[in-house]
Amino acid sequence: MAFGTAADRTYPWGMSGESIFPALEPLLEQVSKPIQYVGGELNSTVKDWHVGGHGPDGQDLTVRWALMYPDAYEVGVPNQGVMILYEVLNERPDALAERSYAVWPDMEALLREHGLPQFTVDGHRAIGDFDVFGLSFSTELGYTNMLTALDLAGIPLHAADRGDEHPIVVMGGHASFNPEPVADFIDAAIVGDGEEAVLTATDIIGEWKSQGRPGGRVEVLRRLAATGGVYVPAFYDVDYLPDGRIQRVVPSETGVPWRVDKHTVMDLDAWPYPKQPLVPLAESVHERMSVEIFRGCTRGCRFCQAGMITRPVRERSITGIGEMVERGLEATGFEEVGLLSLSSADHTEIGDIAKGLADRYEGTNTGLSLPSTRVDAFNIDLANELTRNGRRSGLTFAPEGGSERIRKVINKMVTEDDLIKTVSAAYGAGWRQVKLYFMCGLPTETDEDVLQIAEVAKRVIETGRQVAGHNDIRCTVSIGGFVPKPHTPFQWAAQLGAEETDERLHKLRDAIRADKRYGRSIGFRYHDGKPGIVEGLLSRGDRRVGRVIEQVWRDGGRFDGWSEHFSYDRWMSAAETALEGTGVDVAWYTTREREESEVLPWDHIDSGLDKEWLWQDWLDAVDETEVDDCRWTPCFDCGVCPQMGTDIEIGPTGKTLLPLTVLGAGKQEMVRPS
Repeated sequence: MAFGTAADRTYPWGMSGESIFPALEPLLEQVSKPIQYVGGELNSTVKDWHVGGHGPDGQDLTVRWALMYPDAYEVGVPNQGVMILYEVLNERPDALAERSYAVWPDMEALLREHGLPQFTVDGHRAIGDFDVFGLSFSTELGYTNMLTALDLAGIPLHAADRGDEHPIVVMGGHASFNPEPVADFIDAAIVGDGEEAVLTATDIIGEWKSQGRPGGRVEVLRRLAATGGVYVPAFYDVDYLPDGRIQRVVPSETGVPWRVDKHTVMDLDAWPYPKQPLVPLAESVHERMSVEIFRGCTRGCRFCQAGMITRPVRERSITGIGEMVERGLEATGFEEVGLLSLSSADHTEIGDIAKGLADRYEGTNTGLSLPSTRVDAFNIDLANELTRNGRRSGLTFAPEGGSERIRKVINKMVTEDDLIKTVSAAYGAGWRQVKLYFMCGLPTETDEDVLQIAEVAKRVIETGRQVAGHNDIRCTVSIGGFVPKPHTPFQWAAQLGAEETDERLHKLRDAIRADKRYGRSIGFRYHDGKPGIVEGLLSRGDRRVGRVIEQVWRDGGRFDGWSEHFSYDRWMSAAETALEGTGVDVAWYTTREREESEVLPWDHIDSGLDKEWLWQDWLDAVDETEVDDCRWTPCFDCGVCPQMGTDIEIGPTGKTLLPLTVLGAGKQEMVRPS
C-alpha cells in the first residue's frame, strides 16, 4: 500500500497529520515490546500540526521533520544526536519534529497486514505526512532498517521515483561521510554537526513552501545543495574505469559544489542541548543523563573515524557543563550523569569538573561516569571523585592494540606501564572489575600482536590482586574486529578476512583459558569476523553497493547490528547476485589495499582533512612512527583548521563550580574566579 503525503488525500485512519494510534493500539498486545511504540516519555513534545500557520494564499508554513534513529527503541531513544535535533527544531515556532525508531519484525508484519504506515512515537503520525524524513546513522548496519521504514511509509525506495508529495529523505550521522552506498535511497546528506545545519535547511524549506513550492522537490534540493554543505547524490555523476575503480565524481547540475563541506559548530556553550533530555519508558542501553563535555579529538588514533571527522577539538566550559547537569537532573530525575566525549578525561578542566560536580551533588546519590576514558588520562584523584558518593559505574579502558608495536602503528600512544598504572588507580579506589577493549585485524598485525593481549590481561589481574590485597578481581577483555573507515589514515588499508580474524581470536581465547592462575579471572568477549566484513563493504563501498543493500533487504535482511538477525550468508549471496557483471566483489571492497592515486568514493565529501596528510600518516603507520596531539604540541598540518576556518577551542576558563548548598531551594551563584 502506498501512503503519500498530499494534504487533501483520504487516509484509512483520517486526514494528513492525524494520529494513527486508534488503529495501532489494538495491535500492541500482539507484539513482544509494546512499550516501545506508545510514546509519551517525560520531556517529549507533540506540537500542533499547523503550528507555523498559513500564508495569505493558504500556503502551509509549517516545516515538519520526522527524525529516525534506524534501530530499536532501546538503542535509539538515548541517542544524543537525535535528541539534540529534536529539541532544536521544536524550539522553532514554525517547525515541529517527532521521533521514529525501527519497528521489530513482529510489528512490521502487523503494520503490513493492517495497512498501517511507519509512524512517529510522539504524535503517532504517518512518516509520509512530514516534509523531511531525517535518519541519523552512527553505523552503516542500519541501512536495511532504513529501507523497511521507507517502504512502510509508502515512500519509494529510490529517490528518482519520488514525487512532490513525498518527504525529502535526509541522511546524517557519522556514516554520512560516505553516503555513496545509499545514494540511490536518500535525497540528501547533511555532513558534520547538525544543530545549525537543520535550522538552515528548515529556513530553506520553509521559504520554498511559503512561495508555493516552485519547481517541486528538484528545486528545493537545488537550494539545499547550493549552500555547499548538503550533498544531493542525484546532482552528481560517477564514472568508472575498466578495472572497476572510480574515474571521477562530477556535478551534473550547475550551482552545486565539486566538494561538499562538513558543518562545524564552534561554540558549544551556545548550544546547551539537550536541555530537557528524554526519559525512556522502557529499559534502554543507557540509563543516565548525558552531557557532551567536548566535541572532536586530536589524539590521532589512525583507526578512529569519529576522532578524525569531528576535528577540531571544542570544549564546553566548566560553567556550561555545570548548568547543563543541574538543569538536566531537575528535568529527568536520573541518578547518573555521563560526561561524554571521545576521550572525556582529556578535557582541560576534567579534574575541576569532577570535583565540582561531586561537591555539588554529595549526599544525593547522583553518580558520575566517564564512559570514554583514555588509559593515560585517568588518575587516582579522578577515580576518587567519581566514586565519592559510593557508587561505581563500570570502567572501560581501550588500549586497542595488544603489543607496543601495534600501538605505535595505530598511534595509540599508551604503554603497557601506562595501563598498569591506571588499573592500579582503579583497583586501589575500590573497583573490582575493569573492561579492556582491543581490536583484531589492525594493519600489519600478526598473531603475536594479538596473543600479547592475553599477557596484558594477566598482568592486569596480577596488579589488581596486589593492590586490593585479595583475589576477588576481574578483568573483561572485549575484542572488536577492525574495519577501515573513510577519512582516516587507514582508509587505504586491506581488511583482515573473516576466517583469518576468527582463527586469530581462537588462538587468543585458548591462550587465556590455558592459564590456570589468572585465566578464570579474565572474561573474554569477541565478535566473529563476519559482521566486520559486511560493515567494511558498507563503510568503504560506492554506489554499486546500493543494489546489494536492496537485495539483502528484499531477502528479509533487518537489524543487521543484532546477532540474532544478522545473516552473513544472506549478504554474501546478495552481493554475488547484485554485483554480477560489475567486475567487483566483496573482497574488492574489503580485503584489497588501495593505492595513493585511487579516487575513493568519498573524496568529494570534505571532512577538512588533507588527503595528502592522511596518506603520509598511513606511511608513518607502516613505519611505526607516532604523531603527537596538536592540543599540546605544534600543528601537524592535518588541514582541518585552515580548511574550515576554525581553530581548537580549549580551556582552562579559570572558573570553578560552587556547590549548591540547599538543593532545590533556588539557584545560587555558580561561578567564581579561581
